[in-house]
Amino acid sequence: MTQRANLPLFDLYRTMRRIRSFEERVAELYVRGLSAGSMLHLSIGEEAAAAGICAALRPADSFTTHHRGHGIFLARGADPRRMMAEIAGKAEGYCAGKGGSMHIADMALGHLGANAIVGGGIPHVVGAGLSYKHLGKDAVSVAFFGDGAMQQGILYESMNMAALWALPVLFVCVNNQYGMGTRVDRATRITDFGQRAASLGLAAEVADGEDVTAVFAAAEKLVAAARGRRPGFLAVSCFRFFGHGRMDKSPYRSAEEEEAGRKRDPVRRAREGLVESGESDAATLDALDLDIAREMDAAIDFAASAAPPAYEALFRDVFAPGQPMPEPLRARLDRILAGA
Repeated sequence: MTQRANLPLFDLYRTMRRIRSFEERVAELYVRGLSAGSMLHLSIGEEAAAAGICAALRPADSFTTHHRGHGIFLARGADPRRMMAEIAGKAEGYCAGKGGSMHIADMALGHLGANAIVGGGIPHVVGAGLSYKHLGKDAVSVAFFGDGAMQQGILYESMNMAALWALPVLFVCVNNQYGMGTRVDRATRITDFGQRAASLGLAAEVADGEDVTAVFAAAEKLVAAARGRRPGFLAVSCFRFFGHGRMDKSPYRSAEEEEAGRKRDPVRRAREGLVESGESDAATLDALDLDIAREMDAAIDFAASAAPPAYEALFRDVFAPGQPMPEPLRARLDRILAGA
């Protein structure tokens, strides 16, 4: 494993382990019938992208995420209890239960929003970067998206604008090899995504998502360049352990591919690296894993027992302040029938 003396591998491992444990509890929440909505997209196997890139960011920086954004938000410092409550559709969640799994946002942590539209969050960081440039703010905005978005026109418009205007923006493709059920080489002839970004004038890197230290090193370099008004692009190659959604059994992947892909486990590799280097030992890491498991158990218990949003909060934050709230259909019918 590539390492540098000042690289906090133990901290990166802790972040990845927290993401893995959180996502496992999210799957449990779904099986128990406690999640809001019918779709969940787990980021198990992609932990190095979230941990390595978020470790290179500063508090004033911002970002957007996509379908598989739980781990990114957790790596940024989100409270797992509030996250789990949001996924469960509870009032204690980050968006009062209205966002669910795919639409969590929190301006306090720089989260400009998750988007279930493929590539939908990408242009938002261009706007953020443009504002940072004109306001003279020392901040960078990062767009996270999957390899499916590499075929979306909005990405190329956004990268072109960022390069043309020298914006403090970083585009991050978490390349888990599949856009839903379509393997990446069946969706595009050119799979060298860094080459595409470089052709538009961006600083481009490709990192091995099995190696969190490699991701962190590439992110540090690109974030620093973006802060200096050289926008960048980072493709992180990884393997999605499960199907597109929680109920997707991945019939489009062979058993051999599944087995080989799961061997590319960034969490296990980081743990092995810590032990092999002498930076930590198995007993210490076992204790850390247990503490994290307890933390995430508490998060799912919190979400399960939290209250749902009140009926009168249904339209709150939807209409502008001062506008009349929509009238319930039953109340409207009663008023009409009464001749009011």
